[in-house]
Amino acid sequence: MVNPILLDFPTEFETDRLLIRMPLPGDGAVTCESINASLKGLQPWMPFAQKEQSVEETEVVIRQGYLNFLNRSDLRLLVFKKDTGEFVASSGLHRINWDVPKFEIGYWIDTRYSGQGYMTEAVQGITDFAVRELKARRIEIRCDSLNTKSKAIPEKLGFALDGVLKNDSVSVDGELRDTCIYSKTF
Repeated sequence: MVNPILLDFPTEFETDRLLIRMPLPGDGAVTCESINASLKGLQPWMPFAQKEQSVEETEVVIRQGYLNFLNRSDLRLLVFKKDTGEFVASSGLHRINWDVPKFEIGYWIDTRYSGQGYMTEAVQGITDFAVRELKARRIEIRCDSLNTKSKAIPEKLGFALDGVLKNDSVSVDGELRDTCIYSKTF
């Protein structure tokens, strides 16, 4: 296996309505604004969304994502509307096993853009990118069994439900939760 840091692949790509790209220094402000505007919708599912974020805190996370993308340890991706440049969502290819290659797609959306198909379009685009550019053989999506909006995306895109891990995680409110694991293999 070639050291992943030597792999060359695009840092951005497009779908019909979206530009999806690696995070860049300076993206903290727009990401922070999106998190803070979406706190109520993100809080039940996302540990990072339990309090309002500062631009500085978010910029640190964005710059770490930038470095991780460059060293190929984690491929965070930011999602923007192509026509306006508005920030829509954060996603990425995580928990990478380059030997397979295998990736897990994670995502959250600015709640002001929920229900318009953007996240489904982004996940399909990221799946296509992973297969085309990274030669993915397996892509997983894991989500809380109670998160119906998150579960709807892999179900709509034809991911198979591999199983449900009982009492697999602790929710942000301290309750034990089950995790659904969806996958596609290539």
